[in-house]
Amino acid sequence: MFPTVREVMTLDSVRIGAPRLVAGEAGLDRPVRWVHSSEVPDIASLLRGGELVLTTGIGLPADDQGVRAFVNDLAGVGVAGLVVELGRRYTTGVPKVMAAAAEKRGLPLIELRRPTPFVPITEAVHSLIVDSQLQELRATEEIHQRFTELSVEGADPTEVVHQAAQLSGRPVVLENLARQVLAYDAAGERAEMLLDNWEQLSRQVKSPTRTSYDPDEGWLATTVGARGQDWGRLLMRIDGPRQPPTRLVILLERAASALALGRLIERDAEGLARQLHGTLLSALLEHSLPVDEVALRARALGVTFERRKLVGVVVRPEHADPEVLRDLSEAVFRAMRESGLDGLISPLDNRAVGALLALKPGADTTLKAFASALRRGRSDVLMIAAGSEVDGLREARRSLIEARQVAQAARHDPTAAEVHRLPNVGLAGLLYLLRDEPRLQTFVERQLGALLAHDAQHPREPLLPVLRVYLESGRNKSTAAVTAHMSRPAFYERLARLERILGVDLESVPACLSLHVALLALDAIRDT
Repeated sequence: MFPTVREVMTLDSVRIGAPRLVAGEAGLDRPVRWVHSSEVPDIASLLRGGELVLTTGIGLPADDQGVRAFVNDLAGVGVAGLVVELGRRYTTGVPKVMAAAAEKRGLPLIELRRPTPFVPITEAVHSLIVDSQLQELRATEEIHQRFTELSVEGADPTEVVHQAAQLSGRPVVLENLARQVLAYDAAGERAEMLLDNWEQLSRQVKSPTRTSYDPDEGWLATTVGARGQDWGRLLMRIDGPRQPPTRLVILLERAASALALGRLIERDAEGLARQLHGTLLSALLEHSLPVDEVALRARALGVTFERRKLVGVVVRPEHADPEVLRDLSEAVFRAMRESGLDGLISPLDNRAVGALLALKPGADTTLKAFASALRRGRSDVLMIAAGSEVDGLREARRSLIEARQVAQAARHDPTAAEVHRLPNVGLAGLLYLLRDEPRLQTFVERQLGALLAHDAQHPREPLLPVLRVYLESGRNKSTAAVTAHMSRPAFYERLARLERILGVDLESVPACLSLHVALLALDAIRDT
């Protein structure tokens, strides 16, 4: 970090000149990028900003307008401050017009009331600058080394966030696209204070670019994602009007890269750790192998998918742990063989076992036979879900994903089906199981983001409940107004505001349908 004007004033080489701040106290914390001494009035055209300008004033204009223009030009290019040695041009003090102009522009103006050589000042400040750059370089090297080690070790998001907070000494929060906190480190502060009303706070932090600082909210934020798929945001609290130092920007970006890489490595490692059945199921789900190669490898295992109807199946036990899933995988395999089926079987995650079954004619009867064989002799509760029947391996991924989604959503469905299928799951359940999908979160943001931002800024008069009542009342304004306990004119006025904020026509059936789906998805995302 560069030294500030305030720090420069405390240097011995400056203090021998008896420095006195004349104007621009508000700018004393500006960083000094370089020191430049000059006696020409048009020096501003040669500067780039961040310089501390030293002068005796002998070359400055004699008229007030010229002095004012000199100060304004320096402020316009963003110099850090102006230091004037008294004695040669100005004896008792700098001109009042110079002080007034500097104060107006917030430019620190400092008098040196005793003769002061400029060279020692320049050397001292440049030494500080070089030292700070060297420290920045060392800190950056430590950051790269630390996060490279974390990536290689496969550290989880909690550890990555913790290291980012440790290295910066500042609170760090990892959130998903729905503004839900995935991991955080309060850096010694109270977590309750950090995370209180987080969604509202997060929506107020602007991120116009992948990495940006919002001085109004005091948060530095960077997007987390890889392979063109963003899935979250990493934020660090800075609490200051100044741009954060480069070191902190690099730190946050390296932490975000480690998080993105860790997610990819974890997913790939999971596929590699499975048996060959699991590898092929993962390949279908993740498109990591061509379908023809999956078919070839499956055929080498003695599993034939050609000219067969295929269906994805997920079996979820009531209580899951690695040992239970291993035993359940064997039970699923035996039930598959007993019911005359063929296919691939493997734990899909730490909660369920997945299978891609090759069916014979009369698929529904065969699935019921498989479910009966699996439950026979078992005392535990199993939930069996199946996707749609597909004609070949190229469509198998859709059936597997559908089965996994049905398995997740069926927990909220009271229907006691022997094999849960998509008709057993309503729209709300379907959205619930998709709540972690970034594309669904993006859809919610596109549909309701402006309204959620409005409510975050106006918590005493939120409009989201008004939209909810209107849609749940079948767009009947009179009924909705009664339900909302509002007069019809007041309710109509809020509907008009909703239309302006969302940029939609609430009389449009397609628009309202999209908004209603987005509301259901928002409820699913917020359901903890």
